[in-house]
Amino acid sequence: MMVSRVKKNARKILTAVALTFTATVATSGAAFAESDWPTGPVKMIMHTKAGGSSDVFIRTLAKSLEPQIGQKVIVINSPGGGGASQMSKIRPAKPDGLTLGINTLTHFTGMLTNLKGTFSMDDFSWIGSTQEDAILLFVREDSEIKNLDDLIAKAKENGGTINIGGFGPVGSMQNIGVSMLENAAGVKFNWVGFNATPDIISALLGGHVDVGVSNLGATRSFFDANRIKGLGVLGEERLTGLPDLKTFGEQGYKVDTSWVQVRGIFGPAGIPMETQQKIADAFHEAMRSDDYQKYARAAGVTDSWMGPEKYTKFTKSVTKVAETQLKAAGVLK
Repeated sequence: MMVSRVKKNARKILTAVALTFTATVATSGAAFAESDWPTGPVKMIMHTKAGGSSDVFIRTLAKSLEPQIGQKVIVINSPGGGGASQMSKIRPAKPDGLTLGINTLTHFTGMLTNLKGTFSMDDFSWIGSTQEDAILLFVREDSEIKNLDDLIAKAKENGGTINIGGFGPVGSMQNIGVSMLENAAGVKFNWVGFNATPDIISALLGGHVDVGVSNLGATRSFFDANRIKGLGVLGEERLTGLPDLKTFGEQGYKVDTSWVQVRGIFGPAGIPMETQQKIADAFHEAMRSDDYQKYARAAGVTDSWMGPEKYTKFTKSVTKVAETQLKAAGVLK
């Protein structure tokens, strides 16, 4: 019951902030030009290769963000170590708000596992939330696996030799999602970690893994080209961008549907709170543009509006949830 309450509280923070997002953001565009942020180009250090879900997000948002803040947004891809390469570039940066990154739940699971002792929550400023994004499982279009029942049956036949490719090492956000399905179905898969969705897709299409896991935003074009097909969505509801793809629950596999990808903005520790708020407001205002909203709805993501104070609290809550999930998956003892 306690674990359940922690999970529900983490989700409530996201919902409450979305409801209380005020009209002050709507008038903030004019204020950015007069403020001391940004004083130069804004570098966005990314933990994935170009084409990953978070990379697609920031490159799409930059089109609306740049004219609003009057500065270039320079996207720098720094994949490796499940976020370690990115974090090693952001942590020592000046706390002026000009070096930022996009984080996901994998950053929090990483600081509990493979990055524990290397990075900590206090090394960074947690500036604001931007998206919630359910993960999905998919296979090649010509695969004989058509749904989760087929996948589970295949896993039982092959004794755990089904290879599933996703982002990050064992203990990453996507790996935990797969572990939930393992526990619900009583099977085991072989996890294969990659640095970005394009690598997952390449491995899948090349026959090196049997199943891929990612988000819709980075895989949309492959669905549209009929090169891959979905097996199921880990979420409470179906994706608006793939309305015919059933959830895990609809297919009879009960998992924690609150375990969705969360993307946010972070930077080095010590960024003044006033600057953090300006950054969060700028990102949130850019998210309200027509072009961004068109992308977000097609990708099936949910907008999230937390500012620095609430997002910092959320990161602490979700870290507790991550620890619980890692223990359930057998990664932590």
